[in-house]
Amino acid sequence: MILDGHIHLREGKKDIRVFLDLLASAGIDGGLLISVGPRKSSLSWKARLDDVLTVAQSSENLFPFFWIDPTESNASEQVAEASECGVLGFKVICEDFEPGDPRAIAVYQEIAARQKPILFHSGILWHANDNARFNRPFLFEALLQVEGLRFSLAHLGWPWCDEMIAVYGKFLNARAHRPELAIELFLDVTPGTPPVYRQDALTRLFTVGYDVEAHVIFGTDSEVNAYNAAWARQWIERDRGIYDDIGLSDVVQKKIFSENLLRFVGRLPPKTPKKLPRTGR
Repeated sequence: MILDGHIHLREGKKDIRVFLDLLASAGIDGGLLISVGPRKSSLSWKARLDDVLTVAQSSENLFPFFWIDPTESNASEQVAEASECGVLGFKVICEDFEPGDPRAIAVYQEIAARQKPILFHSGILWHANDNARFNRPFLFEALLQVEGLRFSLAHLGWPWCDEMIAVYGKFLNARAHRPELAIELFLDVTPGTPPVYRQDALTRLFTVGYDVEAHVIFGTDSEVNAYNAAWARQWIERDRGIYDDIGLSDVVQKKIFSENLLRFVGRLPPKTPKKLPRTGR
């Protein structure tokens, strides 16, 4: 089984049958669906919620995530209704606020209390705005305030991949030494990284010595409205080649391409890290 951990919904016409056929043609069995975003959308938040839930109903392997702006005044209402309606998690991009903004932290705490995960953008954004500074991986250390949070950082923090790996190590260490936090960080390796950087970034990730095998998720950043099956096949082939070069087993690759996403969305039980990073001094 292969699951795409990063699929966007856009406004406008979409043929769900065509989308499912394109997924199948890429050898993909389903994935994580991200609703239309809250900014620059003509849809109300309830319409965006209904949209992602409707599309997700077309397959048991499609997992609906609702995109929220946690600084909006009614963000708590959105979290409550979306959770009750059946979303499996939430999407956040920090476009003009830091991850540790107190308004946002309060909303993350509500999400964690509902045992829902959050998929965050991390790294540079292609928007024509000054906003990459809100998405540097180290800024997500602020989430150590949120007990019980299960979250993922997308794109391996490109171009700050080394920083992202270090942040992962810090959260792994925090989880070991402060188990009451019960925080679990996943790494979504959706591009992000251009092909010329891909081998180096993934090699560093899997050979740094941290216990990452159960926390890496494959994704494409493609769209329901026009799913790019050729793009997906290229990235699957490229990544598999890199994993083979690194020496990752079929068991580990199965985790990356399906099982870790199932754990992230709550369809499989949690794992306990086997190996901890050495504590810095």
